[in-house]
Amino acid sequence: MEKRNLTCIGCPLGCQIEVTMEDGNVMKVLGNTCARGDAYARKEVTNPTRIVTSSVRVFGSKTGAVTVSCKTKSDIPKSKIFDCIRDITGISVPCPVRIGDVIKADVAGTGVDMVATKDVD
Repeated sequence: MEKRNLTCIGCPLGCQIEVTMEDGNVMKVLGNTCARGDAYARKEVTNPTRIVTSSVRVFGSKTGAVTVSCKTKSDIPKSKIFDCIRDITGISVPCPVRIGDVIKADVAGTGVDMVATKDVD
């Protein structure tokens, strides 16, 4: 049996969670205060995912060279983070940009869009 210790990020409490695994299957989750902690721990040890944040260049702005912050619309497999960043490296988008605009559709073949997180005029 394998035991893994995690700090939960499912809510602000930051519970210390212990996950017991056998043959890649979760057998027991201890230490979580809420149901979100159980779900987070099970997902983290079997299929970890993350939201990816970055920025891309914007062209056509009256204020000169600017960037817009962006993020994946939902979480992607942790193993695809660097592929995601490589996929948006070097791209630029035309001004104006609005929150939620798709910066790159299906980033790195994940099925998830990279979207703007602020407005740029």
